[in-house]
Amino acid sequence: MEPSDMMAAVTSSMRDRTGRTLEEWVEAVRTSGVDPLDQNEVRKWLKAEHGVPQNSQWAIAFESAEQSGWVEPTVEQYIDQQYSGPKAALRPIFDAARRLIDELGTDVRVEGRGTYTPFVRARQFAAIAAATKARVDLGLRFVEAPESELLVPAKAPGQSTHKIGLSSTADVNDEVGSLTAIAYQQNGR
Repeated sequence: MEPSDMMAAVTSSMRDRTGRTLEEWVEAVRTSGVDPLDQNEVRKWLKAEHGVPQNSQWAIAFESAEQSGWVEPTVEQYIDQQYSGPKAALRPIFDAARRLIDELGTDVRVEGRGTYTPFVRARQFAAIAAATKARVDLGLRFVEAPESELLVPAKAPGQSTHKIGLSSTADVNDEVGSLTAIAYQQNGR
């Protein structure tokens, strides 16, 4: 399911789940005093003041921000933001891991997020995040994890079940490629 399809499903059932339509919630945010451009604060307010479910919080915060002039960054803009400032030196590691993932198939979709970059087939199978100033984490989602000393159990980035710490482009090696290919195969159509 595409992100736009998920948003449409959440929006169409919002009144049933929350008692208000998306537009009514956007108006409530506008008159609340919460900055509609601060999506985190909008979500916190919706949860604390109204008990709005999580998916609805995200949809309302996103729509409120857009109606207030916010424009969602492109995937490349998200990536540029993640690898700027103190983490700029990690960009070559990200690029090497991304090339490895891109070579797996033409059905790989890259999505933009603020703190990590997910890679999706039928569902997310990999995610790359600048974990520290010196390490990039390659998160992989396995149905059945293969044996490898490189794999560490994980709950992030994204929907990962395991991660691999990458400290240099040399760490993006054949074994990492094989493990990533297994995650790709296990999360296909």
